[in-house]
Amino acid sequence: MNKIAVIFAILGVTTHLYAGDVEKGQQAAAACGACHGADGNATLGPEYPKLAGQGAQYLAKQLREFKSGERDNAIMAGQAAPLSDEDIANISAYYASLEPQYAAVPAKYIAMGESLYRAGDASQGIPACTACHGPQANGVDAAGFPALGGQNPQYTIAQLKMFRSGERANDNNRMMRDIAAKLTDEQIEALAYYMVGLH
Repeated sequence: MNKIAVIFAILGVTTHLYAGDVEKGQQAAAACGACHGADGNATLGPEYPKLAGQGAQYLAKQLREFKSGERDNAIMAGQAAPLSDEDIANISAYYASLEPQYAAVPAKYIAMGESLYRAGDASQGIPACTACHGPQANGVDAAGFPALGGQNPQYTIAQLKMFRSGERANDNNRMMRDIAAKLTDEQIEALAYYMVGLH
């Protein structure tokens, strides 16, 4: 049993007392729809992340870190502050249960975006995104890697730039900060728009 706990600790995965309840999560997430959309697809504006279909463990981690201040966002800190561990588990389970929407990839981003996503760029020390986020960008929730397919590209661009600058620092073992530091603005844009169609 101790070996399993060590493995999860190394991966940055934590276990919690509450298994999420989708129905209770839907009720608790009523206010979330104002920005993230009633269906979790954030149709209000491109700066808001889509939560539909995102991994429950990843969502719970983000909510806990907004609440603790480890991830800095004034709006989300206020929204997460009153949430209990049970609320967080329920809201995360609810959004994970929803169907994400995808869009067509603009043609001008396909070549560079696909190359970087699938193969990385060894000359720049950039690993393939598929290694952690999966070939269809569905993520690996148990390991803490989010789904990126269908995400609003403007949100993805903003997050990659915040990882690059160090403004966002809640990634495990600096993984995303180290990768984003090697990406140009053009590469970030190509990746963000390429991933909107992956699923």
